[in-house]
Amino acid sequence: MKPFITVEIFYALIGAMFALIAVRSALDRRHGKRWGTALFWGLLATTYLLGKVLPPRVVGYLVLGMVALAALRQVQRADDKTPSRAEREASAERLGNRLFWPALLVPLTAVVGTLLLRFLPGDYFEWLELKQATLIVLGCGALLATAVALRTTGAPAISPAVEGSRLLQAIGWALILPQMLAALGGIFATAGVGKVVADLVTQALPTQIPFVAVAAYCGGMLLFTMCMGNAFAAFAVITGGIGLPLIVQQHHGNPAIMAGLGMLAGYCGTLMTPMAANFNVVPAMLLDLKDKNAVVKAQVPIALAIFTANLLIMYLAVYRF
Repeated sequence: MKPFITVEIFYALIGAMFALIAVRSALDRRHGKRWGTALFWGLLATTYLLGKVLPPRVVGYLVLGMVALAALRQVQRADDKTPSRAEREASAERLGNRLFWPALLVPLTAVVGTLLLRFLPGDYFEWLELKQATLIVLGCGALLATAVALRTTGAPAISPAVEGSRLLQAIGWALILPQMLAALGGIFATAGVGKVVADLVTQALPTQIPFVAVAAYCGGMLLFTMCMGNAFAAFAVITGGIGLPLIVQQHHGNPAIMAGLGMLAGYCGTLMTPMAANFNVVPAMLLDLKDKNAVVKAQVPIALAIFTANLLIMYLAVYRF
């Protein structure tokens, strides 16, 4: 029996939200770039609503269209009215720590739901897409958090759509950057970039020394993540090109330790690059900071400290356990 609770349901909900933004942008006569903005969100909505049935080539053209609109500065957020600072402070004082309940519900539901799924009777798995169970539970947590937020704040039912639209428009084109970079990492891995990186590293460095192999792997994860903006994208390339052939095969290191600490090295790169838009650019945009790189500048010292400690821990552990 085909499961009827699938991750596609949540993709459709996300696509519907993007379509709503497109419609609101098109109908907003005060919007300076309403047609370009509406087209951008409309194309993004199409990829979520119809991505599974459209040919991959068509989806690729849709993505290129979004990139072109963003590059030509045709994507702009609407000038929506927002509550004054006094109104926001009064609301925060009234609600207190209850404001955090909806936000905490999302990860809590995801973790607890994923752990409890293993205890469900076998019959329940027939209506659940088990391979995507974690994403489904995460989506359910988001819906639950929305309901709790409406109950807690007393806001009208239309608020999630309106405020979600405003927030997504504030983020703008940066919203799709993580997915684009992750896809690019997969393309690089398929194209054999990892082998090219491995050849360059072995020619330039004395990788027969165990510490040099670790330093090359961690440094590669750091630098490639800074270029890609995504540690997952860097992981496939650097682990396949440096980690596995040098640390695991040549020096017989522990692959589990190498992979775990290698990802942490990549995350250090995430903290130091504007390419990681969801971490470093979006907060600056939402807070209307004058310096769009303020978040990156604040994170560099701690990122370098964590990277140094991580490199030493990997060297001390990966060949001994």
